[in-house]
Amino acid sequence: MKIKGDGPMEKRHEQKVALVFGAASGIGRGVALRLAAEGAHLVLADINDQMLLEVSNECTSSGARVIINTCDISSTDDIRAVTALAVESFGRIDIMVNAAGIVQSRSFLEVEEKDWDRIIAINQKGTAFACQIVGAQMVRQVKALKGIRPDSTGKIVNFSSIAGRRGRMFQLHYAASKAAIINITQSAAYALAEYGINVNAVSPSVVKTPLWDAHISQKAATYGITPEEATDEMVQKIPLRRIGTTEDISAAVSFLCSSEADFITGQTLNVDGGFEMN
Repeated sequence: MKIKGDGPMEKRHEQKVALVFGAASGIGRGVALRLAAEGAHLVLADINDQMLLEVSNECTSSGARVIINTCDISSTDDIRAVTALAVESFGRIDIMVNAAGIVQSRSFLEVEEKDWDRIIAINQKGTAFACQIVGAQMVRQVKALKGIRPDSTGKIVNFSSIAGRRGRMFQLHYAASKAAIINITQSAAYALAEYGINVNAVSPSVVKTPLWDAHISQKAATYGITPEEATDEMVQKIPLRRIGTTEDISAAVSFLCSSEADFITGQTLNVDGGFEMN
């Protein structure tokens, strides 16, 4: 993974243990590589075990210790199993990033119940229970310190989207799930603040990933245009006039997971080239 900037990567996460959901590709892969480059040991979870193994190999080349586990984020049993594996392997969890998610574009009048249920189960339910289950483990770690703790004892970062900032006529269910993640992040931040656990979210716009490629092809078909035309239409709405990269997003996540963000909680940071300014 190429990291912007000169010189060696700062080891902001030296010896920290990070659990990353959705780590097999796209933004999740970028986050895993960034955290590994900055010194973290990793537990990587995703439904795609073959791609997960490939990412694991990339992370170990940075010197990270890596554990992988197949996980369906919509299953609370799977979330609990991965959380337990992290604790069994490393003794604790310092960072949790939930980059798992799916997207679908359909006309408001054509969204079916099965579409709604799938999007909500993965994006909304998965985020809520990952925060709850991993958050509970972080709380146990704080309580084990018998009242003595540093200023920050854990970092949780979720993923919303610019679609979570306002409604989308072709993304009723997706936009609703991403708006809910902003609220879930705030609820978790309130609940975990007394334990020194920071909970924030990142809201990307257009980022070149396999998920985006599938999404833009779907969107183009809906509008009757080419994927290139659909992408250009989106880029024209971005003040910085470019597509984001996984490096852009992982840099923001790494900051929110660092001690530099100890006084930030309950926030959703737009990393979108200025697409949404709220």
